[in-house]
Amino acid sequence: MSVGARSCRRGIGLGLLLAATTALATTVPAKHAPAPSTPIPQSSLAAPAVTRVANWVRTSADNAGLAFIIVDKRSARVFAFAADGALRGTAPALLGAARGDINPPGIGDRPLTAIGPQDRITAAGRYVAQLGNDLGKADILWVDYAAGLSLHRVIAGRPSDQRRRRLMSPAVDDNRISYGCINVPAEFFDTVVVPLFRATTGIVYVLPEHKPLEAVFPLAATKG
Repeated sequence: MSVGARSCRRGIGLGLLLAATTALATTVPAKHAPAPSTPIPQSSLAAPAVTRVANWVRTSADNAGLAFIIVDKRSARVFAFAADGALRGTAPALLGAARGDINPPGIGDRPLTAIGPQDRITAAGRYVAQLGNDLGKADILWVDYAAGLSLHRVIAGRPSDQRRRRLMSPAVDDNRISYGCINVPAEFFDTVVVPLFRATTGIVYVLPEHKPLEAVFPLAATKG
């Protein structure tokens, strides 16, 4: 079952807050048996924090038997894993223009005109995510429905945004352009994200960029 439509923070306006499904509103308990403790293969593009969190998720079963994604804001990349912890793919990402780890108050209820440059944050945390629609127009992965935060295919935006160029650039600083949503290449979304989350929920871990890792994921910071 997909989440109902609402507008996300990506340049098309924010609608009224709709009620999210129970699956999105409730944290999935990690009651499943842990997977074998074989380390997850280290991607040449993965920072130590990504590997640490991925290995912690796999050995602790924090993902509750679901596929999961790790968003590394510092390197502007996403890493997608199957339910058993196998790395399925990685891709560059566009992120919130403002650096920070906490959602500004009431961000999900604000119109775009009320979201200043300093509030365009991709907040760190653990989220139960699900595929859904953006005003019925396209399938996206809702990361934090109440805050209007999603992961979706890169959009054109304004011509001056040059989002596709930014996405493919080897630089990291030019990946900060969105209102907070996570833009990824369309092929990565269609061939990796959609199959992993189709007809089910999953977990998205957004790593902090200002806070220490242990402030957001304390167990991942001490075990790995």
